[in-house]
Amino acid sequence: MQIAQIAPLTEAIPPKLYGGTERIISWLVDELVALGHEVVLFASGDSQTSAKLEACWPKALRLDGSVRDPNALHMAMLEQVRQRAHGFDFLHFHLDYYPFSLFARQHTPFVTTLHGRLDLPEHRVVFATFPSIPVVSISDAQRRPVSRARWIRTIHHGLPEQLLTPQPVKPTYFAFLGRISPEKAVDQAIWIAKRCGLPLKIAAKIDAVDRDYFESEIRKLLTPPDIEYIGEISDSEKSSFLSGAVALLAPIAWPEPFGLVLIEAMACGTPVIAFNRGSVPEIIEDGLTGFVVEDKEKAVTITERLSRLSRGAIRKRFEERFTARRMACEYLMVYRSLIEKGAYRQLPDGVRTTLVNPAPSIAANFVETSTQRTFATK
Repeated sequence: MQIAQIAPLTEAIPPKLYGGTERIISWLVDELVALGHEVVLFASGDSQTSAKLEACWPKALRLDGSVRDPNALHMAMLEQVRQRAHGFDFLHFHLDYYPFSLFARQHTPFVTTLHGRLDLPEHRVVFATFPSIPVVSISDAQRRPVSRARWIRTIHHGLPEQLLTPQPVKPTYFAFLGRISPEKAVDQAIWIAKRCGLPLKIAAKIDAVDRDYFESEIRKLLTPPDIEYIGEISDSEKSSFLSGAVALLAPIAWPEPFGLVLIEAMACGTPVIAFNRGSVPEIIEDGLTGFVVEDKEKAVTITERLSRLSRGAIRKRFEERFTARRMACEYLMVYRSLIEKGAYRQLPDGVRTTLVNPAPSIAANFVETSTQRTFATK
């Protein structure tokens, strides 16, 4: 199959450091290529990929201080994809709602994975305007605010099976990984660690928009070595960092569509203590891979049960549920369902729109519950 993957230009594919969406795109592309498909990746020129790279701007926009209007470059990229769309069997967008109008008016089947939050009032307007555009959710929780969207399937993220692995180190601290911002609530993680009497290591990015928050609210809480900010870390450092943690703390304060750090911890066999927000109950199996709690007081209480969890069992659940290969296979089924089952119909005005109900024979290859999806191979 000839597949186009269209990525944001904000970060390289994969990103040098922080960047969840871009990592997912990179892993998906590599798995599709490994499965024998011809993939063209539309992305920034400093991307590294096993697919054929179509550079739409020389380098990632976050690193290019000369660019003041990133929307202009994304619009140009969309037109470039449209002009070449006839050369692909399928188009897969990772650009939120930007492709909806333009690509509903062409013939090549397409889908958009929605990577961000959808709970703002303006989102309801967008999906009410484009009710027939096929979209994939990254968690069931992400769907709830926009029930009028044409959802095909929820496909949980996955990462390469051997990217992060358990290391033979003794866990001695709590870990916080990702980004320092109000919605990630690192202050709650600090409170939990201090109340439990365990050190906390914070490996996190600070975006420019969150710099004032860090300086005014978080810096004063840092008391090394007990509460230590070690900065942003790369994938090569995560296995050691997470394996050395008694647990990953994820006291999020927003309806996060998918917490990639949760499955990174699971890959290392590290349990997670996370607040019951957004996708958390779909990812963390309470009492098996960690604990889902309502508040910081409950998080402190639950830490005494961490020793009962098996790190081997946590790693096994990662292998069963959250690998990049599983993710790629699920996406291929979506592509084929839209191609093989006559996903497009002709409208009176010549505009083509998408019928997105998956083929029963394809849907039957999945066993789904509200908390997990197991890919059932034949």
